[in-house]
Amino acid sequence: MFWRGVWGYLPANIVQGVVGFLAIILFTRLLSPEDFGRYALAFSVMTLAHVAVFSWLEAAMARFWAAQTPGAAQGHFASLYRTAFVLSAGFLVVTGLVVWLLPTDPLFKLALAAGLAGAPARCMVKLAQERFRAEGEVGKSARLDMAVTAGGLAIGVGFALAGMGAAAPLLGLGLAPLAALPFVLPGELKQARGGAFEAGRVRDYAMYGYPIAASLALTVVLSSTDRFVLDAYLGEAAVGAYHASYSIANRTLDVLFLWLGTAGQPALVMALERGGMDRLKVAAREQLSTFLLVGLPAAAGVALVARPLSEVLIGEELRTAAASVTPWIALSALLFGLTAYYFGQAFTLGKKTRRLLLAMAIPAGLNVILNLILVPRFGLMGAAWATAASFGLGMVATMLIGRRVVALPIPWESLARCGVATGIMALVVSRLPAIGGLGELILDAGVGAIVYAAAALTLNAAGVRTVALGLMAGRGLRRAAA
Repeated sequence: MFWRGVWGYLPANIVQGVVGFLAIILFTRLLSPEDFGRYALAFSVMTLAHVAVFSWLEAAMARFWAAQTPGAAQGHFASLYRTAFVLSAGFLVVTGLVVWLLPTDPLFKLALAAGLAGAPARCMVKLAQERFRAEGEVGKSARLDMAVTAGGLAIGVGFALAGMGAAAPLLGLGLAPLAALPFVLPGELKQARGGAFEAGRVRDYAMYGYPIAASLALTVVLSSTDRFVLDAYLGEAAVGAYHASYSIANRTLDVLFLWLGTAGQPALVMALERGGMDRLKVAAREQLSTFLLVGLPAAAGVALVARPLSEVLIGEELRTAAASVTPWIALSALLFGLTAYYFGQAFTLGKKTRRLLLAMAIPAGLNVILNLILVPRFGLMGAAWATAASFGLGMVATMLIGRRVVALPIPWESLARCGVATGIMALVVSRLPAIGGLGELILDAGVGAIVYAAAALTLNAAGVRTVALGLMAGRGLRRAAA
C-alpha cells in the first residue's frame, strides 16, 4: 500500500511543488514587502484557527475509517459531517465578529478576513481527501489535491493583479476549495445516508483528535512565533523577507515529506490494524529509510543553493535577507518532517494522542523564549536559530515519549549510508564555481543529483541498489516472457 500511494501521489506532489515555487516567485513580485509580510501574519493566524476548530475532525476521518464495519460506516460519516456543519456555522459568526472588532491595520484585517472565511470549505475538502486516502483511492485524492492547489494559485494571482494586496493569496486558498465542494460534497454525504449523529462516537473522536489538533496548534506556534516577534521589533517588511525564505526551504522539504507521508500514514495504520506489531515494524523501517534517502540530500541541497535559489525565486527587495537564513530553515524543515511524518505517528497508531500534545509543548515553549531573546539581538538570523533549535528539541522529545506508546524502529544503517552519500554530494557541490542566478542553480542541482545518486547506489543507501537491481531483473523477466 505504501509504494502504491507513493507513485500514485507523485503527480499531486509535483503540482504542489511547482505551485509552491510559483507562489513565491509571483507573490514576492506582485506584492510589496509590507503586503507580503501582512499575508504571512494573516496566514499564520488562519492556520492556527483552522487547526483549533477543524483539524480534530480530519484526524478522526484519517484514523478511524479503516476500523469501520459496513453497518457502522454510515454513522461515522454522519457524525463527522454534521459536526463539521455546526462548527462551520459557529466559526464564521465568531471569527467575523472578532475581525470586525479587532483594533488593527485595515489592510491586515482584510487579509485575515479572507483567510478565515475559507476555513470551512477547506475542512470539507480535507475530510473528503482523508477518506480517499484511508480507503486507498489514490487517484481521487491526488486529482482533488491538484485541482484545489492549482486553482488556489490562479485565483490568488488574479486578485493580486486586481490590487487586493495581502488578501489576494488568502482569497485563492479559500475560494478554490469552495469551488470544489459541489463536485465532492454530494458524494461524501451519500456515505452518511442511513446513518445518525452519534454523540458517543463524536466524543471518542474528540478525545482522540483534539490532542492532535492542540499539538498541531503548538506546531503552528513553533513555525509562526518568529513572524510576530519580527513584526514587533523589525516591521512587516522583515516578516516578508523571513517568510519568503521560510517558504522556499520549508516548501521544498514539506512537499517531499507530505508526498511520502500521504502514502505512509494510511499504510502504517493498515499494517497495524491487519498485521499487528511485526508487520508495522517492517513497514515503518521501510518508510523511515525512504524518508532519509530523500530528505537528507534535499535539505542539504537547499542549504547549498540558498543564494542562487533566492535570486531566481524571490523578488529583489527580499532576496538578500532571505538567502542568509535559508540553510537554517532547511534544517528546521528536515527535523519537522521526520517528527511529523514518522516519529509522531507513534501517538496516532497507539491512540495516545495526549502524549503528542506534551511532546510538542516542550519545543513550542522553548521557541517563544528563544525568539524573544535572539530576535532583538540578531534579527532574522536569531529567528532562524530559534526555529532550528526548537524543532530539534521537538524531534528528540517526540522520539523519547513516542517510544512509550509504539516503539517505531530507527534504521541506523540507512541513516549512516544516506548521511555519507549526502556528505559526498555537499563536498562536491561546495567546490563548484559561483556563477550566480539560474545557471548556478542548474549547475549545482544537476551535479548534486548525479553525485548523490552515484554515491547512494555505490553505498546501497537505504537499500536503493537492491531495489534498483530487483526492478531491472523484474523488467528483464517480463521481456523474456513476452
